[in-house]
Amino acid sequence: METIVLDIGETLVRDDRHWASWANWLGVPPHTLSALVGAAVAQGRDATDALLVLRPGMDVDEACSARVAAGRGEHLDESDLYQDVRPALGELRAAGVRVVVAGNGTARAGELLRALDLPADLVVTSAEWGVRKPDPAFFARVTEFAGAAPEATLYVGDHPAEDLFPAAAAGLRTAHLRRGPYGHWWADHPDVVETADFRIGALTELVGLTDSVGPKAPPDAVSDEKPKVVRRGALRSVR
Repeated sequence: METIVLDIGETLVRDDRHWASWANWLGVPPHTLSALVGAAVAQGRDATDALLVLRPGMDVDEACSARVAAGRGEHLDESDLYQDVRPALGELRAAGVRVVVAGNGTARAGELLRALDLPADLVVTSAEWGVRKPDPAFFARVTEFAGAAPEATLYVGDHPAEDLFPAAAAGLRTAHLRRGPYGHWWADHPDVVETADFRIGALTELVGLTDSVGPKAPPDAVSDEKPKVVRRGALRSVR
């Protein structure tokens, strides 16, 4: 494997602060919002739907802007990183692997991540690219910036619909990470087991995968035949 590309939320960064800050903004106990997020994940829905259960009809983008205006916008520091992030990325770089961080996020999130000075060759968010996962155009950008052929590039993420399936459809190698609500809940679903080239429980396992390169199915075969467990906004088991 020449290049490893990593998702951001619940791959590198814990979402605890994100949901706790939303609970505080909406005036509900954090455990209430956490429970609703869990219910949305289990139902195959987008986690953001939990906010709309609490405030039906709320414009989430407008609420985000209001939080920023009130000085309660995004924050990110070392405590938000999972403990295996720096060791894993450092080992990959030492092994000569190109490390790219690319996931959904705001331009501000990109600035905050780069300020942490992670051992990565590139850190970029969807807002900075102008396209969000699971849009195929996002993974076309991943391929463009990977600096390696798709079959020598591994995309790592927790979310089947936003990470695993579209990355596989783009011809990339894939590793599904059992982390966060989506990563845990969908880890053993047959579609995930069938689609993922690798299934891992920690980022430190990536170092052992750097020499794992074998035949890769053509992208159109993956997109035509692999089932999509989940879809953003309405995740459902389908076949």
